[in-house]
Amino acid sequence: MAAEAAGPQREIRRRNLSRVLYTVARQGPSSRAAVAARLGLTRTAVSTLVDELLRGGLLTEQGPAPAAGGPGRPGTALALTDSGPCGLGAEIGVDHLAVCAVDVQGNVRARAKTDSPGRNGEPEAVLTPLRELVDQVAARARGLGLAPAALAVAVPGLVARGTATVVRAPNLGWRGVDLAPPLAEAGAERDPLPLLVDNEANLGALAELWLGGGRIPRDFVHVSAEVGIGAAVVLDGALLRGHRGFAGEMGHLPVHPDGDRCACGGRGCLEQYAAEPALLRAAGIAADRPRADALAALRENAASGGVHALGALEAAGGALGLALAGTVNLLDPRALVLGGVLARFAPWLLPSLERELRGRTAAPGDLPELLVSELGADGPLLGAAHTAVRVVLDDPLSYRAGARV
Repeated sequence: MAAEAAGPQREIRRRNLSRVLYTVARQGPSSRAAVAARLGLTRTAVSTLVDELLRGGLLTEQGPAPAAGGPGRPGTALALTDSGPCGLGAEIGVDHLAVCAVDVQGNVRARAKTDSPGRNGEPEAVLTPLRELVDQVAARARGLGLAPAALAVAVPGLVARGTATVVRAPNLGWRGVDLAPPLAEAGAERDPLPLLVDNEANLGALAELWLGGGRIPRDFVHVSAEVGIGAAVVLDGALLRGHRGFAGEMGHLPVHPDGDRCACGGRGCLEQYAAEPALLRAAGIAADRPRADALAALRENAASGGVHALGALEAAGGALGLALAGTVNLLDPRALVLGGVLARFAPWLLPSLERELRGRTAAPGDLPELLVSELGADGPLLGAAHTAVRVVLDDPLSYRAGARV
């Protein structure tokens, strides 16, 4: 009977330890009494949990804090540690690789980026330098007193739910690529790190939700673009993943069913009209220019009233509005969030996008709020790193820092 009780008791302990960590993360430095009041637990129970977290290196004491509820003997201020565990986030882009380390306070502590032959390159040619980049950032993190606890990877493709397998990534030319074997030792000093792999749009949406400072509601659709277009649906603060984990492939919604052939095999997909290559092509900007230069030229041309640039952006906004109108009719989200390149060119995309929405949305009343990401191109990478660090925050019992919590 005691053995049977151990499982539920451990789960209750794990959940309460996690609740304490998230409470301190949200409230900032807090006394035990303040945490107890917030969680509705006794001070004795919270003190026991806090002592475990202090021993495990997840909380630190920062000196006196005002007593909860007003005057009284001050407690000790508790804060998340800026040493101890960190999460490693990695991003596989079509033309770049990026890795960063985020501590449990949410601060980026180390970062690296390099070019990548991602488009139609062999997986090994991408994953070998990615593993090296992860090892480099992990080593820098350890030099700062941090211990990598997990690795999360953002990829521009479909990831089978609950696996590390990229089922299909048209813009990389990948099918059925399992990232677990080549990344098994990435970032590890001894034991392999837990590995999480997810679609870049999903991780970008989580970054918007977690790092938006309350600006982003808990029900929204996030759509972003680079070489491709991805989207993610967040309902009541959780991702809508779909049966196989493939929800959100807005880039392959047909907006012109008899239009151009897409890399996915279909015709007239949104990507053919609103992703980076389509924008540059329609604006008459050479595709063989460095990506950053080409996008800077597009923005400069648009800002100076260039006819081709403005026409390309107006058409792209209309295509986006067409795709998003169906999404709004189906899901009724509170907000639509534009990320990636779409955020950069939002001033020129939004008028035609909103016009299509107004003309095609069935429900009466106001449209969903149109928001522009403040994270820029960093969303997927930051979402990956914060997903990795939440492995510790969600399950403090899994983390070992000298003594097990």
